[in-house]
Amino acid sequence: MEYLVAVILGVAVAGFAAASGFDRDRAFYPTVLIVIASYYSLFAVMGAARHPALTIEIAVGLVFSVFAVLGFRRTMWLTAAGIAGHGFFDFFLHHPLVSNPGMPVWWPGFCGTIDIVLGGWLAIRLWRRLEPTVHGGAAGSQ
Repeated sequence: MEYLVAVILGVAVAGFAAASGFDRDRAFYPTVLIVIASYYSLFAVMGAARHPALTIEIAVGLVFSVFAVLGFRRTMWLTAAGIAGHGFFDFFLHHPLVSNPGMPVWWPGFCGTIDIVLGGWLAIRLWRRLEPTVHGGAAGSQ
């Protein structure tokens, strides 16, 4: 069920961002990636995780935040890869790397699915040359 909800919400979020014009600003998707990357740290704090889990969650979040910053500064393709890559991280790497007691059981499936939907959406927009721009300017210009 978490997969279906994530697909619906992913399409809804991406569609709303496009319809409202939020995604015309180049900072939109990098900010989304930073927020996505912070949830596991939040869950670690909520679950009163000790040093190793929280440290790993923060370190992984920082790696994805670097993708967000580099994507913002250089090419949005890094942001799309970071968002979709976080989805693959959710599905295949999170559980083997860290035990996070505050994370809901359904979270990796939900988060992984919505990440892949949003990363794919951004990649399609980039491929079609509708790359978000600085200061909400015309789509496709830099």
